[in-house]
Amino acid sequence: MSRSVARNLAVLAVSAAVVSVGAAAPPSAGAKGAPVTPDKVPVAVGYGGAVASVDADASAAGIEVLKKGGNAVDAAVATAAALGVTEPYSSGIGGGGYFVYYDAKSRTVHTIDGRETAPSTADSNLFVENGKPLAFADAVTSGLSVGTPGTPATWQTALDSWGSKRLTSVLAPAERIARDGFTVDATFRSQTESNQARFKNFPDTARLFLPGGSLPVVGSTFKNPDLARTYEELGRKGVDAVYGGRLGREIVDTVNKPPVDPASGYNARPGRLALKDLEAYEAKRQAPTKVSYRGLKVYSIAPSSSGGTTVGEALNILERSDLSKASDVQYLHRYIEASRIAFADRGRWVGDPAFEDVPTRGLLSQKYADSRACLIKDDAVLASPLAPGDPDHPAACSAAGKAAPTTYEGENTTHLTVADKWGNVVSYTLTIEQTGGSGITVPHRGFILNNELTDFSFTPANPAVHDPNLPGPGKRPRSSISPTIVLDKHDRPVVALGSPGGATIITTVLQTLTEFVDRGMPLVDAIAAPRASQRNAAQTELEPGLYDTATSARLAAIGHSFKLNPEIGAATGVQRLPNGQWLAAAEKVRRGGGSAMVVRPAS
Repeated sequence: MSRSVARNLAVLAVSAAVVSVGAAAPPSAGAKGAPVTPDKVPVAVGYGGAVASVDADASAAGIEVLKKGGNAVDAAVATAAALGVTEPYSSGIGGGGYFVYYDAKSRTVHTIDGRETAPSTADSNLFVENGKPLAFADAVTSGLSVGTPGTPATWQTALDSWGSKRLTSVLAPAERIARDGFTVDATFRSQTESNQARFKNFPDTARLFLPGGSLPVVGSTFKNPDLARTYEELGRKGVDAVYGGRLGREIVDTVNKPPVDPASGYNARPGRLALKDLEAYEAKRQAPTKVSYRGLKVYSIAPSSSGGTTVGEALNILERSDLSKASDVQYLHRYIEASRIAFADRGRWVGDPAFEDVPTRGLLSQKYADSRACLIKDDAVLASPLAPGDPDHPAACSAAGKAAPTTYEGENTTHLTVADKWGNVVSYTLTIEQTGGSGITVPHRGFILNNELTDFSFTPANPAVHDPNLPGPGKRPRSSISPTIVLDKHDRPVVALGSPGGATIITTVLQTLTEFVDRGMPLVDAIAAPRASQRNAAQTELEPGLYDTATSARLAAIGHSFKLNPEIGAATGVQRLPNGQWLAAAEKVRRGGGSAMVVRPAS
C-alpha cells in the first residue's frame, strides 16, 4: 500500500470516531403526503454498509435494502432502479451499463458487460445516408440510434450470480418513488429545459416530462405512475418481459415507428430493431482488467468498454513517476500526457472483442506502458492526434501507424458505488448515453430509450487507419465507462469509484485515483478537485478551477493548450476504513452535489 493511502486511512480512522454524518432514512411522506427527500451530503462515515450516488432518493433506496438484510448487489440494483426514476435522462431500463463486483468471501472481482447491442441487420453504414455520415443531432433523436437495452439483463444477472434478494423486492423502493413522486431540483429542471425542443417532438415524452407543456417547477413533486407499473410488471414477470415479452414488443414498435407529433414536422428516422434482437441479448459475465499500481491491484471493466484498458495503461505509464513528490505542474503534465498516449492506443485498438482482435493483455502490460512512457518529456508536449503504438510488438518511443482523432462521445450517464457489512463492493455505471437519450419514451411505460449506437464511429476517424468501432450486426459500441475497484496486497478493498461523462469518464477516474493514491487527498476532496481531461486532442479541457490560473499558465509555457469545460464528470466512491467502517463520498457541487450515505453513522 502506498504511503499516501496509508496516511489517508490513518487520518480517516480518527475522523470516523468523532464525525457523525450522512444519516440515512428512506423517503417518507411529509405534509399532506408530499414526499420528503433526504438531505444531500457529500461524505458519510459509519458501519453496516454505504451507498454513494448523485441522488439522495436513490442512495436512500440502496440503504433501505441494506438495512433489510440485502447485500451490496441487491442495494446496487435498488439504487440503479431508483436512479431510473430520479435521473431518467441519464439512466433507466431503456439503456445499458457495466457492473463490477468484489466478493468478500472469495476476495475476487467479477464483472458484467451489459452494453447495448446493434440490431442484427446493422452494418458499417448504419449512420451513412446518401454516401455521407448523418449529422449527429439527426442520429441522436431517432430510432436508428437505439440499441437493445442491457440494463434489465444486467440487474437479473447480478442478482442471480451474487444477490440475496428477488428482483421484485429490490425494485420496490424505486416503484414507490415513481408512484409517490420525488422533489424536482434545479438539475432536473435544467436537464429538462435543455431537451425541451426535442422532447416536444414526441407526445409521450412531452406528456411525461413537460406536463401541460411546461417545464417542471423546482420544489414540485414529479410522479411517474407509468414507470411504477412497469417496475411492478418487471418484478412480477421477470426481465423476460423485456427480452421477448409484451414490453419487448412495445420497445421494438417504438424504435421502428417512432411516435412523432405530426405537427412537429420532425423526421425521426426509424430503427431496425427486431424482437429476435431482444431475445438473443445476453449480459456477459467476463473477467475484469487488472493492473498493479503502487502495490495496489486496480480492477475495472474489460472491452467492450475501453475504460479498464485505458485507465490501466495510463496508470502503468505513470508507475515509474513519483507523483507524490511532484509539483502541481509536474503532476498535471505527467497525468495529461499519460492520458493522451492511452487515448491514442484506445482509438486504434479497442472495440467489441466479439468482432475485433483487441490486444487487451498487451495494452495492460507494463512492458508496453514503458515503451510508451518514454515519449513523455518534462519540458515539451506531445502533438495530437498522437499515433498509436503496437501492444503486440512494443518498441521504445515508436508509433505503429498513422494517427486518428478521438471520435465524439456524449457526456452523460450516472454512477453508483455500494458496500455492505460483509465487505462486498459494487461499482456500477449505467447510461442511456446522451442527456435525455434518444428523446423517445415508450408509450405508457415511463422510460426513455437509449441512443447508445451513436457511440459507434459513423465513419472511420481516419480512412487510412483501421477503426475498431464501426457498427456491425449485434455489435456493442465502444464505451468509456470505467467502474473501478482497488484492492490491497491482501485482496481487501481500498477504494471503489466511477463517474459519468462520456469519454471524460476515463480521465475523471484516472485523475481521482492519482489524486487519492499519489497526492494523498481524502476521497471526497479527490472527487471535488478541479479536473483536466486530455483525450488525444490538440487542447486539454479544464474546469474553471484550473482554467486561467497560475498552474495552467505554467503548463501553457511548456506547450499545453486549453479550452474551458464547465463541468467534467460526477464521481462517487466508497472507501474501506478500519474496524468495519465505510466512507461514502460523492460530489460537493457537480450536478447539484451527490449523496453519500451509510447504514449506521459513526458517533
